[in-house]
Order: sequence, then structure tokens, then C-alpha cells
Amino acid sequence: MPPTILRSIGLLVAFSVFATTTSAEDSSLPKFPESGPYQYEPKPDDPEFGKFFPAKAPEIGPLLLTKGDRLVIIGDSITEQKMYSRMIETYLTACMPHLEIETRQLGWSGETAAGFLRRMDSDCLRFEPAIATLCYGMNDARYRAYDVNNGHWYKDNYQHIVRRLKEAGVKVVLGSPGCAGKIATWVKAPACTLDEHNLNLCTLRDLGIEIAKEENVAFADLFWPMYVAQITAAKKYGTDDKPYQVTGNDGIHPPWAGQVIMAHGFLKSMGIREPIANLKVDLAATSAEGGDHHSLVEIKSDDSSYQVTFQSDRYPFCATGKADDENSIRSGMTLVPFNEDLNQFLLTISGLETDKASVRWGEHSQEFTKDELAEGVNLAEHFEVNPFSQAFQVIDQAVAAKQAFETIQIKKIFHGEEGKKDLEAAVKSTEAKRAKLVQAIQDAIVPVTHTVVITPVK
Repeated sequence: MPPTILRSIGLLVAFSVFATTTSAEDSSLPKFPESGPYQYEPKPDDPEFGKFFPAKAPEIGPLLLTKGDRLVIIGDSITEQKMYSRMIETYLTACMPHLEIETRQLGWSGETAAGFLRRMDSDCLRFEPAIATLCYGMNDARYRAYDVNNGHWYKDNYQHIVRRLKEAGVKVVLGSPGCAGKIATWVKAPACTLDEHNLNLCTLRDLGIEIAKEENVAFADLFWPMYVAQITAAKKYGTDDKPYQVTGNDGIHPPWAGQVIMAHGFLKSMGIREPIANLKVDLAATSAEGGDHHSLVEIKSDDSSYQVTFQSDRYPFCATGKADDENSIRSGMTLVPFNEDLNQFLLTISGLETDKASVRWGEHSQEFTKDELAEGVNLAEHFEVNPFSQAFQVIDQAVAAKQAFETIQIKKIFHGEEGKKDLEAAVKSTEAKRAKLVQAIQDAIVPVTHTVVITPVK
């Protein structure tokens, strides 16, 4: 799609603000085409989505990650929350350890794309990253309705970041802003309605698509999945006493449920597609295979069940929590197809002579039909607590500790008195401390031996 057309889409979105503030029932107002040469994202049949016509996001390309890549996760305070960034690093460490990805988060509260440009050399390029995720737009939108000049300013700065990263040989995943759930509490004199603010963010999203196409980089759509979830999940899970807020109490900084949407968007846009595991058991032949990164230890049977033991180097992404709790990763996994797209730890069973079988994995059991088992069940989805849970938490906590230090390293040391006095010395001393935290993550990556017990149900 030519840039001028995408820019026009942004203007049409901005115009919808005017249309809704004049007369929503005025049939003389211009109508958006429901079909034609322009493609839009599908939307639920709900009047709350009527004002939004987000451009169709680009198709996801091949896997961007190569073994040994250094990943930097760049963004504003939402990145500095160290939640979606932590999910990304923990996922790549535990679920894809064979790629040996080293991750660094560079979030800075209150930042815009222009702000990152000013610190890009000292805080990012010096570490020679191979791949970067970008997440700007919330502050760039200035918490007001869209205007063309600000849109140009945003696009110019965001595109400049992309070009500089590309010049340094960095693969880029350009993220859109998320959505807003409230007018930010720090905006003392709100200059727009919540709908106008979100229409602005949606327009910046579309400008991000334009940049991604012009620069031939990957695009992660965060706004639209978050906005859809914000409306639908609030109705599904929220109550008058306890609202469900994908964008958090302040309407800007997402809790875990919203952060899952962001992590899913970035990881999926990296081109990750393959299952984490595809364990296969043939009961008729009393045989099994684990495939790459999952070796068969033994299979044995008695009069009532089959016990199949594997040793796995790749973990499922383990998360607990209530489905209706906005601060639960498990809840966020119900808002986007996280398990389907990224967390397939499959068990396929053939040769079952009964209609059902009980599967015990760790301390918990569930029953599945013969057809379900023949097609393959996702153990990661069905077993909230499983044999990997404890080891997974050790990795996750090590990642959290490292990312917490990275915020101190950049904000308090590089840009503090120590860095102003001698930046290179500050880099050297803090990198030595960070190396110990990186090693702690590596030490936490251990193979997990686990047993699946299959009991035919007569």
C-alpha cells in the first residue's frame, strides 16, 4: 500500500473523531467503505468498535532469530515496567534455549521516539545488538486527539530509529503503541476524550505499519489486540465491584494480562511458529519418541497404565493464576492465542483401545478422549502446574533480577554522576556486575526429567 494511502487512513481515523462529536446519526457524513482496495483488521460486532478502522497489519515473515543473537527491548515506561520484556526474555531462555539469545531491556519512563534517539548510541548501539524490539507511541501521542503535524513528528523520529538500527545491521520488530483505558491521571487539563486519544493511538499504529513497509522490517500490532481485549474482557470478566482493566488502574500501564498481549505480539512477530515439544507415544507398540530437545528415557507398562519418561531441554512457558484476574499471566493467555501460537507442548497418543484415557503429568491428572489424544493435546495449556514449573520459576526470577539491574545501569549509572564523570569506566564496571546476573540465568537452565502416566479409562 503506498505511503500516501496509509497516511490518508490516518486522516480518516482522525476525521472519525470529528464525525462522532458532531452527529453520530447524520447520514450526510462520509462513510468508510466496508470493502474495496483497502484492507482493515476485522472487529467484533459491537458498537464500541464502530469508530475504529485500523489498517490490516502486515503478514508475519520467517523466523528472525538466529543462534547467539543479542536482543534489545526498547521503549518507554511500559517497557520499564519489566513485565512484557521479562516474559520475552524468559520465553526465549526457557522455551528456546538452543538459540542462546542474550537479552537486554532498555525501557525509560516518559520517553518518546525522539528521546531514545538522543541516547541511542550510549545505551544501545554500543552493545552491538543483532535484533531490537521497539515500542513507542503512548507518550508521542501527547494524550490528545490526533493532529497531522504530530503524526509527521512521530513518524520521522520512529523511522529514524529504524534506519539507524538497520545501518548498524540490526533486525527490527517495530511495535505499535498499546491502547488507553482512561485519560491519564497526570494529564491535568485533558484535551480530548478517551475515544479521541485511542483514535490518535490507532493512527500512530497505522503510521507504524507505513514505516515497517517502507523499511522492510517486522511489525508487532499491540494496539488493536489490546483494544479488542480491553472491551471484550471487561465484559467477560469484570464486575461492578471489580472491573477488569487490560490497561491497568491508570489506564496506561498494563497489568500482567495486558503485558501478555504485548509479549505475544512481539514474540509472534519474530516469526516463532514451531511447537516447543511434540511428544509421541504409541501404546500398541509400547514405543515413544520425543524429537529434538526431548529425549526418551524409558517407557514401561503394567496392567493398568503406561509410564513414559522424557528428559527435556526446552520448557513450556509456565504460568498460574485465575482466568478472571487482570494481574494473572494465565488470564492474559485467554485474551490472545498465546498457547496456540507460542506454547505448544504437544502429547500425541496412538494405539489407545478405549474411548478415553487419564493423563497424569506431575502431580495432576486430566481425562482426554481418544480423538483428542490422537490429534495431540497441549500439556502446557491443560496443566497449569507441571513438572517444569519450579525450574521455570528459577529462570524467570533470574531474568527479573538481571532486568532490574539493567534499569539501574542505564538510568542511574550511565546517565548519573558516575557516567557523566567517565562513561566508559561506568560501562566496564556495570557490565562486570551484569555478567554475573547473566551467568545466574545460564546456571538456571537445566534439563528437566518428567513422566507422563497414561491410564486407559474403561
